[in-house]
Amino acid sequence: MKKISLVFRTVGERTSNIALDLAIQNIQPDQVHIIDRVKPFSLAVQQMLKIDYHCDFVVFMDADCLIVENLAPFLQKNNAPYVDCYVLDKFRGYIHCGVHIARIDVVKAMQNIKEPKDDPKYVLRPESRIRDLAMNQLNFKKDFKRFNIFHDFCQYYRDIFAKYALRELRSRTDYQRAKLNFIQEDWEMQDENLDFQVAKLAISYAREYLRCDASVKETAKFIENLPNIAICELNKKNISEKHDLTLKEVENLSKTFKAKSEIPRKTYKIFGIGLSQTGTRYLAQALTTLGFSVIHSPDDDLTLKELLTGKYNFSILDDFDGITDITVAPFYPQLDRLSPNSKFILTLVSDKESWLKSLEAQWNMQPGEDLLSEQDRNMQYRRLLRVATYGTYSFNKERFSYVYDLHCKNVIDYFKDRPESLLILNADTGEGWERLSAFLNQPLLDNPFKSKGSTKGKIKQELYN
Repeated sequence: MKKISLVFRTVGERTSNIALDLAIQNIQPDQVHIIDRVKPFSLAVQQMLKIDYHCDFVVFMDADCLIVENLAPFLQKNNAPYVDCYVLDKFRGYIHCGVHIARIDVVKAMQNIKEPKDDPKYVLRPESRIRDLAMNQLNFKKDFKRFNIFHDFCQYYRDIFAKYALRELRSRTDYQRAKLNFIQEDWEMQDENLDFQVAKLAISYAREYLRCDASVKETAKFIENLPNIAICELNKKNISEKHDLTLKEVENLSKTFKAKSEIPRKTYKIFGIGLSQTGTRYLAQALTTLGFSVIHSPDDDLTLKELLTGKYNFSILDDFDGITDITVAPFYPQLDRLSPNSKFILTLVSDKESWLKSLEAQWNMQPGEDLLSEQDRNMQYRRLLRVATYGTYSFNKERFSYVYDLHCKNVIDYFKDRPESLLILNADTGEGWERLSAFLNQPLLDNPFKSKGSTKGKIKQELYN
């Protein structure tokens, strides 16, 4: 039997007590180490690395995670040096954060890393930075695994504020800023939910009060003061704090999760093979609402390795029912052969000129020459998929227009004798949600998403209204 240690980090989150009980129940650790109210997070990381561990694996988790699945069987059979857990985040959908599983040799390597000085990556993500340095020394790669874990549900408003002010600081490259702005479009559908309003307030505050060229010292000081800033700003807005979390509230969430997890695994896979900016992210959300676990544009190390070596039976499909966006769009013939009876969904745009302008803005945030100079994994991933899909690192309007037309023609020709395998969703038809449900033989839900006319409003209406 492998010995498992649990490191539980809490700063007094609303979920802390229940999250710890669930973690002990579902991890079954031999030892539990609690790091309680140690701020800033860099000090908590230093404290957890001083622990004298006597185990085979350590599960590091934050109190903002509610584990509603038994992880013990996986922990006993797992041998990977490091596993980042895919969790369901209230604000960002499926992401990998909050729960991390590290083999003891990785933990010991982290303990031997000297604290980086004047390193902005360490200031913003201390645990991640030290782990990345240790993994690089060991020449190890990350693995990813999806579990039934809620992240950032049921939190105090003050913690949401502090977290999303920090999220804004972590998004100060053009690419990351675009991602943050993108997810905020989805929050417009949740205006009645105060959690999302507080998150937007925090992002606006951080953008206004800490300039982009702030020093490492100024950034660290701002992060240290965030808990007090959060309380002050919420008081200014007359936002009263939530009452303590009850088990009933968590049980209601768990019932929803359990209902989805008990749906029999589909015998087929689903691939959203529309090009970038054609609504593929919203398609993934719609499919998730229908009971499928679908991930949009995965960028983990194993998926990158499989793409680089031409292995299209992606390992991530062991945990997910499907993938959307250009991770799979160029490879639909291979996916069709490897996964018989799969369903393919081609998303189109109503106005190609607008699509080209949108894509040009997106690509200009990460110019082709930057992709040539950078060597990290994310850059490798984007380089590969840009060339595989569009044949270029940089935006070229004529080329992109040609690729869009050719991709649509080739997909339609490929499936011309198999209408049961391909669904085409176009923003002009106005019947996307009904057609999607019928195509997958799923019951029609009553208006699960509402569009408020954002930049992708037409696509949202096509898929969800």
